[in-house]
Amino acid sequence: MHIYGPASLHGPQAVNGPHAPRPTQTGPTPKTTMASDELNISDAGLAASDSAGMVERARALPDVRQDRVDQIRAQIAAGTYETSEKLDGAVERLLDEIG
Repeated sequence: MHIYGPASLHGPQAVNGPHAPRPTQTGPTPKTTMASDELNISDAGLAASDSAGMVERARALPDVRQDRVDQIRAQIAAGTYETSEKLDGAVERLLDEIG
Protein backbone atom coordinates (compact mmCIF):
# COMPACT_ATOMS: atom_id res chain seq x y z
CA MET A 1 0.00 0.00 0.00
CA HIS A 2 1.28 3.43 -0.82
CA ILE A 3 0.30 6.57 1.06
CA TYR A 4 0.85 9.83 -0.81
CA GLY A 5 -0.27 12.36 1.78
CA PRO A 6 -3.55 12.94 3.61
CA ALA A 7 -5.60 13.77 0.52
CA SER A 8 -4.54 10.90 -1.74
CA LEU A 9 -6.40 7.60 -1.58
CA HIS A 10 -6.08 4.46 -3.61
CA GLY A 11 -8.96 2.85 -5.37
CA PRO A 12 -10.26 -0.56 -4.38
CA GLN A 13 -7.66 -3.27 -4.02
CA ALA A 14 -7.97 -7.02 -3.97
CA VAL A 15 -8.16 -8.73 -0.64
CA ASN A 16 -5.76 -11.45 -1.74
CA GLY A 17 -2.23 -10.24 -1.51
CA PRO A 18 0.76 -11.47 -3.47
CA HIS A 19 1.36 -14.35 -1.13
CA ALA A 20 3.47 -17.28 -2.13
CA PRO A 21 1.56 -20.57 -2.21
CA ARG A 22 2.27 -22.84 0.69
CA PRO A 23 3.75 -26.22 -0.09
CA THR A 24 1.34 -29.07 0.35
CA GLN A 25 2.13 -31.88 2.73
CA THR A 26 3.67 -34.73 0.76
CA GLY A 27 4.18 -37.17 3.63
CA PRO A 28 1.80 -39.93 4.66
CA THR A 29 -1.67 -38.83 5.64
CA PRO A 30 -2.11 -39.10 9.42
CA LYS A 31 -4.81 -41.54 10.46
CA THR A 32 -7.75 -40.00 12.22
CA THR A 33 -9.45 -41.94 14.92
CA MET A 34 -13.07 -41.50 15.80
CA ALA A 35 -13.56 -40.35 19.34
CA SER A 36 -16.25 -42.14 21.26
CA ASP A 37 -18.40 -40.63 23.97
CA GLU A 38 -18.82 -42.30 27.31
CA LEU A 39 -21.42 -41.63 29.99
CA ASN A 40 -20.96 -42.46 33.65
CA ILE A 41 -23.75 -41.62 36.09
CA SER A 42 -22.73 -41.30 39.71
CA ASP A 43 -24.80 -42.53 42.64
CA ALA A 44 -25.84 -38.93 43.30
CA GLY A 45 -27.02 -38.65 39.71
CA LEU A 46 -29.05 -41.82 40.03
CA ALA A 47 -30.63 -40.50 43.20
CA ALA A 48 -31.45 -37.25 41.42
CA SER A 49 -33.11 -39.15 38.59
CA ASP A 50 -35.25 -40.90 41.20
CA SER A 51 -36.29 -37.49 42.54
CA ALA A 52 -37.46 -36.55 39.05
CA GLY A 53 -40.41 -38.84 39.70
CA MET A 54 -41.25 -36.74 42.74
CA VAL A 55 -41.33 -33.64 40.57
CA GLU A 56 -43.80 -35.31 38.25
CA ARG A 57 -45.97 -36.31 41.20
CA ALA A 58 -45.83 -32.74 42.54
CA ARG A 59 -46.91 -31.40 39.15
CA ALA A 60 -49.87 -33.76 39.21
CA LEU A 61 -51.14 -32.27 42.48
CA PRO A 62 -54.00 -29.79 42.21
CA ASP A 63 -53.16 -26.08 42.37
CA VAL A 64 -55.53 -25.56 45.31
CA ARG A 65 -55.40 -27.89 48.28
CA GLN A 66 -59.05 -27.77 49.20
CA ASP A 67 -58.54 -29.68 52.47
CA ARG A 68 -56.07 -27.03 53.66
CA VAL A 69 -58.40 -24.22 52.60
CA ASP A 70 -61.27 -25.79 54.51
CA GLN A 71 -59.07 -26.23 57.59
CA ILE A 72 -58.00 -22.57 57.59
CA ARG A 73 -61.58 -21.38 57.01
CA ALA A 74 -62.67 -23.38 60.04
CA GLN A 75 -59.88 -21.84 62.15
CA ILE A 76 -60.88 -18.33 61.04
CA ALA A 77 -64.53 -19.02 61.86
CA ALA A 78 -63.53 -20.36 65.31
CA GLY A 79 -61.29 -17.33 65.93
CA THR A 80 -58.14 -19.43 66.41
CA TYR A 81 -56.34 -18.66 63.15
CA GLU A 82 -54.95 -15.21 63.94
CA THR A 83 -52.46 -15.54 66.77
CA SER A 84 -50.03 -12.94 68.07
CA GLU A 85 -47.08 -15.08 66.86
CA LYS A 86 -48.42 -15.17 63.31
CA LEU A 87 -49.08 -11.42 63.32
CA ASP A 88 -45.59 -10.66 64.70
CA GLY A 89 -44.04 -12.86 62.01
CA ALA A 90 -46.06 -11.17 59.28
CA VAL A 91 -45.06 -7.70 60.52
CA GLU A 92 -41.38 -8.69 60.64
CA ARG A 93 -41.50 -10.06 57.08
CA LEU A 94 -43.25 -6.88 55.93
CA LEU A 95 -40.59 -4.68 57.55
CA ASP A 96 -37.82 -6.82 56.05
CA GLU A 97 -39.44 -6.45 52.64
CA ILE A 98 -39.81 -2.68 52.96
CA GLY A 99 -36.46 -1.90 54.55
